[in-house]
Amino acid sequence: MTNSSSITQFLLLAFTDTRELQLLHFWLFLGVYLAALLGNGLIITTIACDHHLHTPMYFFLLNLSILDLGAISTIVPKSMDTSLWNTRAISYLGCAAQIFFVLFLFGEYIVLTIMSYDRYVAICKPLHYGTLLGSRACVHMAAAAWGTGFLYALLHTANTFSLPLCQDNVLDQFFCEIPQILKLSCSHSYLREIWLLVVSACLFFASFVFIVVSYVQIFRAVLRMPSEQGRHKAFSTCLPHLAVVSLFLSTGIFAYLKPPSISSPSLDVVVSVLYSVVPPAVNPLIYSMRNQELKDALRKMVTGRYSEAINCLSSSAKQL
Repeated sequence: MTNSSSITQFLLLAFTDTRELQLLHFWLFLGVYLAALLGNGLIITTIACDHHLHTPMYFFLLNLSILDLGAISTIVPKSMDTSLWNTRAISYLGCAAQIFFVLFLFGEYIVLTIMSYDRYVAICKPLHYGTLLGSRACVHMAAAAWGTGFLYALLHTANTFSLPLCQDNVLDQFFCEIPQILKLSCSHSYLREIWLLVVSACLFFASFVFIVVSYVQIFRAVLRMPSEQGRHKAFSTCLPHLAVVSLFLSTGIFAYLKPPSISSPSLDVVVSVLYSVVPPAVNPLIYSMRNQELKDALRKMVTGRYSEAINCLSSSAKQL
């Protein structure tokens, strides 16, 4: 038995105690992390540099990629460090910071909700697109998403770490998360946090309903389009977003609402990887596969940089 005043660190769950498997986990996570850095970095750079992509849809995609990079950078490097150096410890403040940034950066769900509104206006109310989604409105919506994520994370983190902890310091997860901290609480004050989680679930459900209703209207409008080319273009911009939303929601809902009868530490870790590590890595691939504008801009940027490098090397060779 201990209390929160004497806890200076927490012990994270190790994927395995076998050294070879620990190194395998390190290399797998390193590959996923590099893929996320490369994919999201290319999307951010391409949208920022190509003025043809300075539209609301790509502005929100830029925000999503930044959030994805931050989210995976908050979780994966520490997990890699745990496996590489065979250490499970994370400091008390480090754990609080990780929970804060995970909650803050997983505010990407708000951005995904805004992106569904963007697609709804673009397809169902195209004549009002410039009015409803002008540059000022887009900045305000993005600021609201980031601000809401910050306040949400601050409220949950402060409330969670104000609880007295007396059930040891071992977490059954490879990163710090609120449910694992609540298990260590020795007072009934954890009910405050449960109420906050209930409110969060209601907001989450409201956003989910908004996305579903938006896409029902979108698909009805698309199917009424007389032009096959128009339908194809509409689907090519909507399906990647819908795929990202489905991946994010399905893994997150299963992680927190799965029946206790099938819950186990191993399954919890696998599901946590699916909702916290996989989406930031595959989102760039999903968005670039069917989006011809983005693919063309990426190809133009990469070939342009390649040509500049060749010209630079040629000039250097001539000078020598």
